[in-house]
Amino acid sequence: MRTDTGQVIHLADYRPTDFELERVDLTFELDPTETKVEARLIFHRRPGADPTAPIVLDGDELTLSGLLFDQVELDPSRYDATPDSLTVRDLPESAPFELTITTIINPEANTQLMGLYRTGGIYCTQCEAEGFRRITYFPDRPDVLAPFTVNIIADKDANPLLLSNGNFLGGAGYGPGKHFAAWFDPHPKPSYLFALVAGDLGVVEDTFTTMSGREVALKIYVEHGKEPRAAYAMDALKRSMKWDEEVFGREYDLDIFMIVAVSDFNMGAMENKGLNIFNDKYVLADPEIATDADYANIETIIAHEYFHNWTGNRITCRDWFQLCLKEGLTVYRDHEFSSDQRSRPVKRIAEVRHLKSEQFPEDSGPLAHPVRPTKYREINNFYTTTVYEKGSEVTRMIATLLGRGDFKKGMDLYFDRHDGQAVTIEDFVKCFEEASGRDLAQFSLWYHQAGTPLVTASGSYDAAAASFTLSLEQMTPATPGQSVKEPMHIPLSVALFGENGGKIEPSSVEGAEYAGDVLHLTGRTQTAVFHGVGSRPVVSINRSFSAPINLHFDQSPADLAHLARHETDHFARWQALTDLALPNLLKAARDAREGKPVACEATFVETLIAAAADESLEPAFRAQALALPSESDIARELGGNNDPDSIHAGRQAVLKQIADAGKDVFAALYATMTTSGDFNADAKSAGLRALRNAALTYLSYTEQTPARAKTAFDAANNMTDLSHALTILAHRFPDSAEASEALATFRDRFAENALVIDKWFAIQAGIPGAKTLDRVRALMDDPLFKRTNPNRMRSLVGSFAFGNPTGFGRADGEGYRFLAAQILDIDGRNPQLAARILTSMRSWRSLEPVRADHARAALLEIERAPALSTDVRDIVERTLKG
Repeated sequence: MRTDTGQVIHLADYRPTDFELERVDLTFELDPTETKVEARLIFHRRPGADPTAPIVLDGDELTLSGLLFDQVELDPSRYDATPDSLTVRDLPESAPFELTITTIINPEANTQLMGLYRTGGIYCTQCEAEGFRRITYFPDRPDVLAPFTVNIIADKDANPLLLSNGNFLGGAGYGPGKHFAAWFDPHPKPSYLFALVAGDLGVVEDTFTTMSGREVALKIYVEHGKEPRAAYAMDALKRSMKWDEEVFGREYDLDIFMIVAVSDFNMGAMENKGLNIFNDKYVLADPEIATDADYANIETIIAHEYFHNWTGNRITCRDWFQLCLKEGLTVYRDHEFSSDQRSRPVKRIAEVRHLKSEQFPEDSGPLAHPVRPTKYREINNFYTTTVYEKGSEVTRMIATLLGRGDFKKGMDLYFDRHDGQAVTIEDFVKCFEEASGRDLAQFSLWYHQAGTPLVTASGSYDAAAASFTLSLEQMTPATPGQSVKEPMHIPLSVALFGENGGKIEPSSVEGAEYAGDVLHLTGRTQTAVFHGVGSRPVVSINRSFSAPINLHFDQSPADLAHLARHETDHFARWQALTDLALPNLLKAARDAREGKPVACEATFVETLIAAAADESLEPAFRAQALALPSESDIARELGGNNDPDSIHAGRQAVLKQIADAGKDVFAALYATMTTSGDFNADAKSAGLRALRNAALTYLSYTEQTPARAKTAFDAANNMTDLSHALTILAHRFPDSAEASEALATFRDRFAENALVIDKWFAIQAGIPGAKTLDRVRALMDDPLFKRTNPNRMRSLVGSFAFGNPTGFGRADGEGYRFLAAQILDIDGRNPQLAARILTSMRSWRSLEPVRADHARAALLEIERAPALSTDVRDIVERTLKG
């Protein structure tokens, strides 16, 4: 584990390597504790490079056991080897040369789960971002691309399966009890895309015929006995391949595409060329173990990793500062895929909910950074929602600015021009400028400036002139390292609606570019006048969330209710309901803190219940409308001096008032929103279940008894309904006999299924209130709790820290002290996991003073600990400093 303070890497310091890598031949002799790795690397000095420069290769906790130069043992005077680097001197000025490097590594002891590790009897790799250097000395950076040949030698009985990237060359016996397999990937790739899997797994097989008529073998490897649970993943893969051909014209390029599911994995999944490695929670599903959300996640993540074949693999990043170029772009692609597979407005609502709950706090806190950062100390800490989700939104804005036709031209140019290259954001943006003829220099500030822009809007109607004036002002708050911000190019989708609910089409617009309902805000202030407006309009701004901004626009409850009933953009209709809800929730939190009774505006309650009962709206949309902004959303809107207990109490009071006012509607929805026949994971069925369960939640508030939820739990025939009923029992009635019985029943039924037991831990970690910390501590002693499994740690400790404001944010600070102890414990085994869970403290400064002091003390306790990993030290120091 690296425990130094970490060297700060700057984008401005980028320079190409002195040596170009021509090819890589790897031979692995697998052993649980002494795996031998031989890397045969052919280099030549880059033209124009210093003719005397040595070659410096990266390592991480490596021990060199052999080094040959052109197949001859190298004189020790010509090289220096440390655990972190290998430097070789006196190299040819231009002729190619060969280095053969032998290392011995211990996969069994690799609890960091980076590089080559062994878990559950399976050898597995994770090399992004800098894991390959834990396998062998190598120029471990994304701009070094080469074809790889891989030979794997292992015990035949223990490891009948030997997989790597590319196409299978063949295999055979290899002495007593052993065998080997050879793989060749003809597509030059960086080391972070290398993959190896060996062990004994079951397989699900299928084929896909590409648009050019080639047949591709598809294989998904899972633990024996779990093959039927990979059927949905296989279906999602085939749909992804077809969609990418139809929408982006991208055809798969190898003879085989493989997915391997493992239980111990730091990430969700990894797009290694031709051999994707997945956390098994994003592969395995059936109605008994998977919720509708699980099915949707599997569909999305299978697609995401497959789409990386072109946006990330065939075209990769020049350096890690360009990470959003593969991740943000590919998130945009998987969002579009899921929108086409399901409901586009419902998918968009889910995307924005996630963006606001995760990325907006990141943008406004101490960990804020641009979509393309300019420096980092630990690259693993920049796999953030800013890079992924905000990066996706930036790509979406390009599509909005240019229109579908020019966006497709730009993407086609990008694929054609840069195939096989490691490129930059500038290369990407230039393709769209050339395809459209539009200057995107100002727009590119979205990549370079951190923070969420605030757009303030006001409007006035002139009946005599039949015109409406919309005044806009933008401001991006200061963020760490960026105190001054330039005006952004913000595409705002704007529409006007008349008194009868119809859309008003202005005859002309002056003062701003306005085309296809998109108004281009480019100055700090801007005024647009809409002419030919015959009556006072109700204005809808940022429809479909056309830009990732905070919008301040004072609209009356009546106008918001008008949009909630008549907006043709269903995302904007949902946003109007949210804008009705937030003032009520904010006031409720303040009133609860002051001991005042909580009362909601009638317009808000009536409009929400009307939307719930509106049969013209799809059930999934109505379920989203009923899911009020979360306690974290309320805290974010309040901005500071937050008391989690008051926020929780106020929100609970609002839910009770809605439930009481709409009890007949909710009872009817619970009775009618049912599915018949066998379980179906399609969007329509999932929407029915979502709305029925939303109604069940509200009924628990008006009935004030666990009886109905317990009946639902006992009758449930799928994991969606079962886990939702259990959540209501545990969260609403935690001390009831019904909750205790249901939790015990659930545990007994699913004790052998790790993915379901993760849900059991997470549900209990989310129980509101100060007492939950004691429950979490007790659960850590449960025989089913496994500290070394990332999923299990995330399900209990992560769920508690990220998702339970009242339990984690106890007034006495015990929640923060508990987390500090857990972070220090995890850090010794798995620094990446520890650092990611620690980001739950990023908004500590927004707490009321007593809690903020406790949180700061816990962070200082972490900072002062000896031998912190670079990962955790980076996060804790930025969190304290920002």
